[in-house]
Amino acid sequence: MTSIGGAEMVDWNLAVATATRLARPGPEVSRDEAREIVAELRRHAKAAEEHVRGYTRMIPEGHEPPDTPVLVVDRAGWVKANVAGFRELLKPLFEKMKDRRSGTPGGAVLGAVGGKVTGVEVGMLLSFMSSRVLGQYETFAPATRDLPAAADGGGRLLLVAPNIVHVERELDVDPHDFRLWVALHEETHRTQFTGVPWLRDHLQGEIQSFLDETDVDPMTVVERLREAAQSLSGGRPEGERDEEDGRSIVELVQTPGQREILSRLTAVMSLLEGHADFVMDGVGPQVVPSVAEIREKFQQRRASGAGRLDQALRKLLGLDAKLRQYRDGERFVRSVVEEVGMDGFNRVWTSPNTLPTKAEIAKPADWVARVHRKADS
Repeated sequence: MTSIGGAEMVDWNLAVATATRLARPGPEVSRDEAREIVAELRRHAKAAEEHVRGYTRMIPEGHEPPDTPVLVVDRAGWVKANVAGFRELLKPLFEKMKDRRSGTPGGAVLGAVGGKVTGVEVGMLLSFMSSRVLGQYETFAPATRDLPAAADGGGRLLLVAPNIVHVERELDVDPHDFRLWVALHEETHRTQFTGVPWLRDHLQGEIQSFLDETDVDPMTVVERLREAAQSLSGGRPEGERDEEDGRSIVELVQTPGQREILSRLTAVMSLLEGHADFVMDGVGPQVVPSVAEIREKFQQRRASGAGRLDQALRKLLGLDAKLRQYRDGERFVRSVVEEVGMDGFNRVWTSPNTLPTKAEIAKPADWVARVHRKADS
């Protein structure tokens, strides 16, 4: 654990225990059904690999990328995997906070708050998220005893079985089609990172630069986490607002330098998420007969949220921005492919310099003009 002012900032073990205890139970399935679901998700993940590679043409024949494991997990497994990733990714930030705050009044206050309190609050947020994520490609995934990762220290694909079953039942769609549709999305993310060797290091560098620019009192982050946790538990009075109400955790910690980095990160994430949505729907008609119905129902569910509490938390945690990334990124990819074809779009993976800017995500023609006309002139 990282300590500041003599206290742990986040008790990660307690966060896992809290999230696991508070996570909602998944849908009811028999033991035999559960085995069949897990087996089918694994088959779909394997089939999706071939479909995505054929459609995107990102990985040339004969160039087999490094293998990364596919894990079908429950909600507790998703929590454990993400905590392992968070601890690794946030370690430099916590070390920086430790150096700056140890022995200072801020550090003393944080010490009074205690890592156990923060661990409970982080656990509450993870429990909220654990019932909403269908799948995830973990780019920065350290291998643990229970959670294998790629040999180079990063990369594993997670499919959260109870959440997939819950949503397919809620939407009343063909379960076999829906499971393959989800697998196509997550496999696209795996193809992005295994097929573009520099992408992982580039993204990690941007994230570390963002964290290096962080110059915020740790108590500010703790208070924002507490606000989110209180929203979950009903601890914040109805109608209580302040001038920072509605701002996400990420927005709160921005410095001027971070804003520039966040703009680049937003563009990259919009590209990755939009590309995955484009591919899952592009492959869909050939292998997912009910793809049109699934997309229509899923879009309605994605846009509406579960209610006022869910919408408030999505805003606070920055999830509403993620929804815009799906929409804006998919529009960018579709526009570029329509103009220059799939191979022309794939120039985006040439180097960090060919990634779209945030402005180009909104205006795909500007990216085409910069990357294609300049290169072809």
